[in-house]
Amino acid sequence: MESLGALDIFVRVGESRSFTAVGQQLGISASAVSKAIARLEDKLGTRLFHRSTRTVTLTPEGITFLARCRRILGELEQAQEELAQSQRLPRGKLRVSLPSVGLLFMPQVAQFNRQYPDIELEIDVTDRLVDVIEEGFDAVIRTGVPKDSRLTARTLGTYRRVMVGSPDYLKARGVPTSPEDLLHHRCLLYRYPSSGKVDVWPLGGLGETRFADLPDAMIANTLEPLLVFAVSGLGIACLPDIAIRHHLETGALVPVLEAFNDDSTTLRVLWPASKHPSPKLRVFVDFLTDNLI
Repeated sequence: MESLGALDIFVRVGESRSFTAVGQQLGISASAVSKAIARLEDKLGTRLFHRSTRTVTLTPEGITFLARCRRILGELEQAQEELAQSQRLPRGKLRVSLPSVGLLFMPQVAQFNRQYPDIELEIDVTDRLVDVIEEGFDAVIRTGVPKDSRLTARTLGTYRRVMVGSPDYLKARGVPTSPEDLLHHRCLLYRYPSSGKVDVWPLGGLGETRFADLPDAMIANTLEPLLVFAVSGLGIACLPDIAIRHHLETGALVPVLEAFNDDSTTLRVLWPASKHPSPKLRVFVDFLTDNLI
């Protein structure tokens, strides 16, 4: 950087032809300017200026060097401006990891992408515990209590898993009034792809040991088929309420066994701790906080 300072002084002198004027511009003495130029000439092994008591003129070598230095300093200024611009505007690639439930709020993610088209989303969907820093993620959305001290977390809200069926299905098969009634219904079950375990429904009175007895009319390792089958009247599914709000509001799906359901899950967004998070990360976290739950 000291060399760049010397080049800046040289360009200023080359353009103004005055050590005194450059000293006034930089708040230093004319003698300090002259010494800086002399050191640069010694380093280059060539004379850049002809000096007299009244005038300072460029040598032929100085004229050539001035043109080069202008280009160098111009490129540096442009690079600095581009970097500053990137810190002001949300743009660039954003690597995000979502749990499987995240597939059901893709409409919100799509809304974010419409609002910030210069941000290139790279989305990874997995229920496994990812190493945010080692795997190079900008942000992850996860349930549970964060344990990695290297990460910053913001709570997005809570959601509940709700057991639901369509009005036509419940009219035909009856509304279950106790967990045991599910033994006589078509149950649409979710299997975690990372562990292979089947999701345990949040039911007081129906322990995990009885869970295997539930009639598995369907098992899927993504939530979308369960939602489609439930809306189509093919059984009862257990789905996050944040993913089926519209279906609940319109009556396409009806909750059952609510008296036995005390489920609550906290959803958080986590990212590598930093005093200066990038604009793309800041707007992503703010958007999720305002729109996800």
